[in-house]
Amino acid sequence: MSEERFDAIIVGGGLAGSAAAYTLAKAGLEVAVIERGTSCGSKNVTGGRLYTHSLRRLISDFEETAPLERKIVKERIVLMTEDSATTIEYGAEKLKDDSCASYAVLRAKFDPWLAEKAEEAGAFYITGIRVDKLLQKNGRVCGVIAGEDILEADVVVLADGVNSILAQQIGMKKELAPHQVAVGVKEVIGLDEKTVSERFGVNAGEGVACLVSGDPTGGSVGGGFLYTNKDSISIGTVVTLEHIGSGKGVKVPEMVERFKANAVIAPLLAGGELLEYSAHLVPEGGYSMVPELFWNGVLLVGDAAAFVISLGYTFRGMDFAIESGRLAAETILLAKEKNDFSAAGLSDYQAFLEHSFIMRDLRHYRNMPQFMDSPQMYKEIPALADEILGGMFVVDGSASPKLTTSVLSTVNRSVSLTELVNLGLKAYGAL
Repeated sequence: MSEERFDAIIVGGGLAGSAAAYTLAKAGLEVAVIERGTSCGSKNVTGGRLYTHSLRRLISDFEETAPLERKIVKERIVLMTEDSATTIEYGAEKLKDDSCASYAVLRAKFDPWLAEKAEEAGAFYITGIRVDKLLQKNGRVCGVIAGEDILEADVVVLADGVNSILAQQIGMKKELAPHQVAVGVKEVIGLDEKTVSERFGVNAGEGVACLVSGDPTGGSVGGGFLYTNKDSISIGTVVTLEHIGSGKGVKVPEMVERFKANAVIAPLLAGGELLEYSAHLVPEGGYSMVPELFWNGVLLVGDAAAFVISLGYTFRGMDFAIESGRLAAETILLAKEKNDFSAAGLSDYQAFLEHSFIMRDLRHYRNMPQFMDSPQMYKEIPALADEILGGMFVVDGSASPKLTTSVLSTVNRSVSLTELVNLGLKAYGAL
C-alpha cells in the first residue's frame, strides 16, 4: 500500500464514506476507501432505522437488493417508570409510501451491501488499516499516512465517525465535550420472523420503531430504543456522557438489562437469543456541534461532521450520512473540473449543504439539545403520566375525585405548574 495515488481517499467505510465512494467511482474517479474495521459495518452499531429518501437519490432501485429488515409502519413513544408505561402509537398508510419510507436495518449487513455497490462502481476498499495522520504539503491535505505507508490524493474525505481524531489533528474539529456525545449500548435479540410479527401486531415485512424516556436510564438524560428486524429485535439505551450515573445509580452496562426487564418490554423479548452486544459514541450536540466542514484538500461528512438529530420522538443520522457523502462527492467532481482542491475550490460543499435538508433541519432544531437536556423529561414527566392515567384507568370501587381535581393535584405533587409551563415553552422553542 506504499506510495500510491488516487483522485480521492475516503477514511471510513460507513454510510457516508461509501455514499461518497459510490458517487465518485460512478463518475470515473479512482477512489480508495480505508476502513479501520475488519469489514465495513463491523464497528457500526446504530440502532438502527434508515429514512430512505437520501438513499433513493443515490441508488433509485435500492429496494431490489438492499438487506432491509422491515418497513416501519408503526411509531411508538413511551414514557416509562419502573412498573408502568404510557404509550403513544401512530400508524398510517402514508408511512408505507416510498417518498417517506423508513426501514429497520442491521449495519453489519447493510454497510457491506453499500460498500459492494461502490466496489462494483470501481471504488477500491482497504480494510483493517488505521490512518494515523493526514499527509500535508504546501498548506493543504494531499493524502494519508498509515504506519509506514503513504497514499496520496487530490482530496481526502473524513468519514471516520463522531470522534474524528484526524479532523482534530488539523484543527477542523475540537475535542468532544461530555454534553455533546452519548454512549449508545445495543443488543440484537434473535426471534423467528413469525413471532416478531405477532408480538408487535404487524404483517410480514412490516415493523415498529419505539423510543422510550424514563426508567431505562434510571432518569438520566437519555433514553431507550427498540426496532423490529426481520427475525430479531434491536434494543438498547443511550445516555449522555455528562449525565452518566446521575439517575438512581444505574450504570451504563446495566441500562439495557433494566430496559429488557421492564414488565412492558420483557414479554416482547421472551425466548429470544442474544446475537449481538455493542457500544458506540453518538453525537448529541446538534447544530452547535457542527465543526469546520471543508479546508484545503479535505471535507467532513456524516458523524464526523456531527450530522445527527435527536428529537426525542425520532433519531436521524443515517439519511444525513448518505446525503452528506453524496454532496461531498458532487463537490469533488466540480473541484476536479476546475482543478482546484483548495478551500475555495471545495466551498461548493457548504452551498450544497445549505440547500439540502441537512443544514435546514439542523438549524431548525438547533435548540432541541437544550430541551432534551431537561431532567424533568426523564424523571418527573413519566411519573406524572403514570399518576394521571393510573387515576383514570384504575378502578377499585373507592370514591374517585373529579378528573380535573385529580390531575391538578397530581401535577402539583410531581412537578410545579411553573416548571411544567417553562418546560412547555422550552419545547415550543425547540420545535
